[in-house]
Amino acid sequence: MIVEKAEKVLKAHSLCDHCLGRLFARLGRSTNEERGKAIRFVLNMERSAKGLEPIEEAEKCELCGNVFERIPELIELMKKVSKGIEFDTFLVGSRFSKEIKEREKALWEEFGIDTGEPINREFNRELGKAFGLATGKDTSKTPDVVFIVEPYSGKIELQINPLYIYGRYRKLVRGIPQTPLPELEESVASIICRPFSRAAGGKCVFKGAGREDVDVRMLGNGRPFILEIKGPKKRKLDLGAIAKEINASGKVEVLDLRFVTTKEAEEVLTKNHRKEYLALVLVEDGVTPEEAREVAGELRGLEIHQRTPWRVRKARADKVRVKRIHEAEARWIDEKHFELRLITDGGLYIKELISGDKGRTKPSVSDLLGKPAWCERLDVLNILDE
Repeated sequence: MIVEKAEKVLKAHSLCDHCLGRLFARLGRSTNEERGKAIRFVLNMERSAKGLEPIEEAEKCELCGNVFERIPELIELMKKVSKGIEFDTFLVGSRFSKEIKEREKALWEEFGIDTGEPINREFNRELGKAFGLATGKDTSKTPDVVFIVEPYSGKIELQINPLYIYGRYRKLVRGIPQTPLPELEESVASIICRPFSRAAGGKCVFKGAGREDVDVRMLGNGRPFILEIKGPKKRKLDLGAIAKEINASGKVEVLDLRFVTTKEAEEVLTKNHRKEYLALVLVEDGVTPEEAREVAGELRGLEIHQRTPWRVRKARADKVRVKRIHEAEARWIDEKHFELRLITDGGLYIKELISGDKGRTKPSVSDLLGKPAWCERLDVLNILDE
């Protein structure tokens, strides 16, 4: 039946072996070209037995226009467009005209073909195999680069997929924002991104797992972050050397740098972390060691209802967030100061927890003391992953 159907097709249409074999692509294991050659060979043997002329491969295929013969030329163009780009894995995509796709669809409908494969799928596979053999590169479902080929015009678009790098940062000084602000010269993001952009030859985008205020240090095990490097020319980066350069700033340190997948990057940025803080609390009306200890005891395990702080109301949705304080310890300093070490749910605003933010945070340290209290200094000690 295959040979009979092939004969009917070839009497009506001049096809190359690729396009003939592709009509029966879901039958057996082989390349479409080999399948087409085999079908044509058997068909012509039967025609010869009947005294009929063979149906040879078309000089110019009326379906594809012999586009598969252009593969060696296209490989050279792909090499040219990717020159200077470092990559190990790739994928090939192609753009065929609507006219060719409709012509193929009409042929399938004309002869009741239900075992065929679209031309672009075969072309992508064959060009990908040939390019891999020519360059030693491998195809991948998560490639470093993607070639989008227009087979007839020879136009090739190169999509360079981003690099994702995980790390943790410590901010050792106050007065530096996490991301750039117009009035400040540098930020955690700029200090970290500069050497990465230079090494990779791409645009670096910094994404932190939460943030701390400009006047707050980030100490301890550091805050997790993800770097997305768009359009990198180099992918094999010396993360140790880059970390050394960043750490030499004396302002920001990076730890645990490693390459991650897109999925891993998303998990880092969406995970909710508990945080450990150390706050220096100022009580102008005076505070005793006993009062400091009592406040810590009352905070331990307490559920806090916190409306979006007044100072960030324009940048955050105005709603009440419910957060819990898991641990609290106090150390009395002097008549007006005590230190408060806290472990809380992520997203709890500590400055407002202490001041009460004019009643927007309840209960607050001010409420528990029965007198105004303020956060004079704040450090994030640790970001707790578990």
